[in-house]
Amino acid sequence: MKNILITGGAGFIGSNIALKLIKRGWNVTVLDNLSPQIHGDKPEITSPLYKSIHDRVRFIKGSVTLREDWMNAIKGQDAIIHLAAETGTGQSMYEIQKYIDVNIGGTALMLDILANTSHQVKKVIIASSRAIYGEGKYKCREHGIVYPFERLDQDMAKGDFLCKCPICRQTVEILPTTEDSKIHPTSVYGITKQNQEQLVLTVCRSLGIAAVGYRFQNVYGPGQSLANPYTGILSIFSTRIKNGNSINIFEDGKETRDFVFIDDVAEATILGLEKKEANGEVYNVGTGVATNVMTVAETLSMFYQRQVPILVSGNYRLGDIRHNYADISKIKQQLGFEPKWSFEKGIEAFTSWVNKQQIPEDRYDLSIEEMKNKGLYK
Repeated sequence: MKNILITGGAGFIGSNIALKLIKRGWNVTVLDNLSPQIHGDKPEITSPLYKSIHDRVRFIKGSVTLREDWMNAIKGQDAIIHLAAETGTGQSMYEIQKYIDVNIGGTALMLDILANTSHQVKKVIIASSRAIYGEGKYKCREHGIVYPFERLDQDMAKGDFLCKCPICRQTVEILPTTEDSKIHPTSVYGITKQNQEQLVLTVCRSLGIAAVGYRFQNVYGPGQSLANPYTGILSIFSTRIKNGNSINIFEDGKETRDFVFIDDVAEATILGLEKKEANGEVYNVGTGVATNVMTVAETLSMFYQRQVPILVSGNYRLGDIRHNYADISKIKQQLGFEPKWSFEKGIEAFTSWVNKQQIPEDRYDLSIEEMKNKGLYK
C-alpha cells in the first residue's frame, strides 16, 4: 500500500500525519474543506497548516458530505485515514444538524461508496474520541466499578462538581478508562464519534476491509489552531494570555484531561496503518496521565512569562465531563506504542511555537455568549 487519502488532512492532526507519511514514501491525497473556524477566513494565504502540505500532496478542496468529492478522492487509494469532522464539544450541543451531517453523514457516505463502487481500499482508520466514554470509569466504595451518569445541573449549581455513583449517589474515585469501558457519551459530538467508529468497524468488516479505531485524548502541539474558540483548551488559554485577557477556569479548576502531544498521536496512527495486529481493533491514544485545568493555566502562564488573572469562577458547561484519562496498556502491548512526550516537554515545545505566531483576535467570549444564549453555560 502506497497511496493514501487523509480526510481533514490540512487540519492539525492530519497535516502532521501527512508529512510523516510522505517521508516514509507514501503518496498522500488530502480532502479538506479548509473550514474558516480552523484555518481563518483566507486559508490558502494565512493557514500555516495548509501551507505546510499543499505543494507536497494531491490536494482536493471539498467536503465529506458530497459524493462527488469522495469519488474523486477515493480513486486509486490503498488506504483512508478519516479525520474530517466537526470537533467542538460545546458547539455540538446546539449546532446539532451540522455535527450529524458532517460526522455521521460524511462517514456513511464514504462507506456507501466503498460498499457499492469499484475501488482498491484495503484499510480504513477512523479517528474516534475519548468523548465516547462520557464520564469514564470510576470506583465506588460500595459498588465497585461504575460509570456515572452525566452530572446534574442542580448539583453543579451548588458547586458540587464531583461524579456520583449511579446506584448510591456517593462520590466516586476516577480510574483510567480502558477500551472495554462503557460507551455513554454526554455530548452530541461524543455521540457522532461513537457512531463513526461503529459504522467503520461494522461495515468494513462486512466488506473485507481492515479497520482501526483510535480514541484520541486531548491532542495538542505546534500547529494547533489558535483561531478556533470552540475546542482546544491549550490554544484557547494561550490566545487569552497572549492577548492579555483573564482566564476563566470552569468549575473548581480540578477537572482533568489526558493531554497527548501531536507527534505521539501521529506515530500511533501510523502504527495502526502499518501493523496487521491493529486490524479490527480500537485503541486509546493518550499518555495515561491526568492533568488538571488549573495546572494547565499556570504552566502556560509560566512559559509565556506573562501573568494574567486566573479566575476560578464556578461556571460550568452542560455536557462537559469531569475527568477522563486513558489506560494505554492495550496499544502498548499490541502495537508497541510508547508516548515520548511528557506534558512539561510538550508544553515547552507548544509555547515556543506560539511565541513565533501572529496571535489572532480572541473570540472566546463570543463562543461563551453563544452557549449562554442556548442555556448551556451556567
